[in-house]
Amino acid sequence: MRSLLHLSRLAAFAVAFPMLFADEGMWTFDNLPAKQLKEKYDFVASKDWLRHLQLSSVRLSDGGSGSFVSAEGLLLTNHHVARGQLQKSSSAQHDYIKDGFYAETREQEIKCPDIEAEVLVSIENVTGRIAHQTESITDEKQQFKARKSAIAEIERDSQQKTGLQSQVVTLYSGGEYWLYRYKRYTDLRIVFAPEQQAAFYGGDPDNFTYPRYDMDLALFRVYENGKPVHSENYLKWNPNGAGDGELVFVSGNPGTTRRLATVSQLHFERDVADPLILDLIKDRIDTLEQYSNRGSEQARQAASEVFNLQNSQKAIKGERDALLNPQTFAKKEKEEQDFRALVMANSDWKQRFGGAWEAIEEATRKYEPRIKQTLFRGLDSTLAEQAETIVDYVAEIKKPDGERLPGYQEAQLNSLRFQLFSPAPIYPEFEKAKLAASLRTGLQELGNNDPFLKIVLNGKSPDDAAAALVDGTKLADPEVRKKLIEGGEAAVTLSTDPMIVLARKLDPMRRELIKWREDNVTSVLQHAGEQLGKARFLAYGKSTYPDATFTLRLSYGQVKGYPMNGTLAPSKTTFYGLYDRAASFNDRGPFVLPARYEQGRNKLTLSTPFDFVTTNDIVGGNSGSPVVNRQGELVGLIFDGNIESLAGDYVYDETVNRSVAVHTAAMTEVLRKLYNVGPLLNELGIREDSSTNSSSSRLEGGSRLYPLRTKPK
Repeated sequence: MRSLLHLSRLAAFAVAFPMLFADEGMWTFDNLPAKQLKEKYDFVASKDWLRHLQLSSVRLSDGGSGSFVSAEGLLLTNHHVARGQLQKSSSAQHDYIKDGFYAETREQEIKCPDIEAEVLVSIENVTGRIAHQTESITDEKQQFKARKSAIAEIERDSQQKTGLQSQVVTLYSGGEYWLYRYKRYTDLRIVFAPEQQAAFYGGDPDNFTYPRYDMDLALFRVYENGKPVHSENYLKWNPNGAGDGELVFVSGNPGTTRRLATVSQLHFERDVADPLILDLIKDRIDTLEQYSNRGSEQARQAASEVFNLQNSQKAIKGERDALLNPQTFAKKEKEEQDFRALVMANSDWKQRFGGAWEAIEEATRKYEPRIKQTLFRGLDSTLAEQAETIVDYVAEIKKPDGERLPGYQEAQLNSLRFQLFSPAPIYPEFEKAKLAASLRTGLQELGNNDPFLKIVLNGKSPDDAAAALVDGTKLADPEVRKKLIEGGEAAVTLSTDPMIVLARKLDPMRRELIKWREDNVTSVLQHAGEQLGKARFLAYGKSTYPDATFTLRLSYGQVKGYPMNGTLAPSKTTFYGLYDRAASFNDRGPFVLPARYEQGRNKLTLSTPFDFVTTNDIVGGNSGSPVVNRQGELVGLIFDGNIESLAGDYVYDETVNRSVAVHTAAMTEVLRKLYNVGPLLNELGIREDSSTNSSSSRLEGGSRLYPLRTKPK
């Protein structure tokens, strides 16, 4: 699945591509490759077309994308993007992930505990404003502080003046800085989600593969002031979807790419960071699976974290395999050699920018001895993370905005408090299992004498330490967290809650590591990255796209199959393939048919397109992105990439790199014939199938076909 990875990856900084190929690119809306689009596809994107698509597109705080699909705030995304909210809204009695959900009326819609939706309203180039405060400073540490202060000031002033969520986005590794302003919504409600087995058919074995048969969709409704958001900017649903060879666009928020990373950074990621991250993920998956084996309720509590970690594991392994591929790495080395030769051939450029590569290499080398502290001094516990946030919050808000820790600037506090005060359930036994396991992993990687672990364990075993912390804390209650924040530093200092006490004790050590990274790694990388960004513009101009930053981008491509395993992968799959795949695996394991699909086979037109692939350039974060045609109509829903696309974090190869989407024809087919969602069809503007009467979604006797769970009264 193409969700944004939950584990942090090291930032990449700029080198440049001398030219682009084929349908490559995740383009900012202000800098589309108009000439390439016109020459290859005879398409010109008008300002009105772009503006409508921009205002119809949504960024979701759970790490994905979405789009408005009705005038009454209906928002389409993936089931796996909505999964976190489905999980947090479920209980032992109502498992909305396993069974699905449909709200027949607005009153039955489930209010989500802690997801935010953001619509990009405007963008503004603020490179000059930041340069004005940083260019005269030569010391990297001082320049880092000045840049941080300038960004915080721009964000704060913008938010105060406009009321819009404001974010300064670094593009081309500091070659440019843009201010993005968002309309922010915090009241999202679940309207529809299919059952897990339909949404993630084929399970982990089929993840990042194609052909696929996933009905990976979900629908929220966005509210403001207690009423559904009314907007003229939504995507018209085209029930016919996209055809083979058709030009299509993807508007979404790709998370991160490292296509502009230096070779030394790629070496560090491949040989140092990724192996440690993969080991950490494996340990956490093992812990969650052991917890899940305790019973069905424990399995339900852990299901989403298992899903997310398995997704990250497969993605990071695929990315590392790409860097281990000699051809891929040789391509990155050649790109750097060519760019570096251009810089060194110009005496002025050489003097100004020639030392950037060595500075980056030295910073990554210096980071190696401390990366384990970054990865293994974390406590895998929601409660521990909340305590850390509370301790940081009350201390940071007393400081000038530009001197605060990342995430605590004025422009970010509304979102921070919204997440911190989430009413989502926290399960004590689950917390104990995760926390104890992370302490055992820490001991294994850092040793018994690590001062961080000594403070946490305080002479106890990992299991005993975890039990004492979780049993003693009251932070599971959001009102307790709120009172501590409102009470400020005095309340936090006087608190005897064991999680807060621990966070206070660990605070100096955490801050020392953050400051060390800023002084020795982050400030150096930012300064050197900015140098290379400027050199890149001088060498090539603004003829390419920046690395992904989980901000709105537009990619273009066409519906197109590709060579695979000595044969050809088709541009689309059909419902015939779904039933064949189930039969081929004897309807077992992750290939068992969902009950409503097994029982409703005769109601479906089996030749209907199901999932499809395109040459659009996407990465994690694009999950839930709309696929639109020339007319700006919705024709598909991005949910994944093929296994070959995992190299796309570093390179793009149109011959095999494919995005994978759900076809609107398939979504229309099942909504009409299997899910009995008449009001929803009407709102989407989907005409009821004339061949299907009102009982077509029901079994004999009028009972629903394995009804989705509805909100308990």
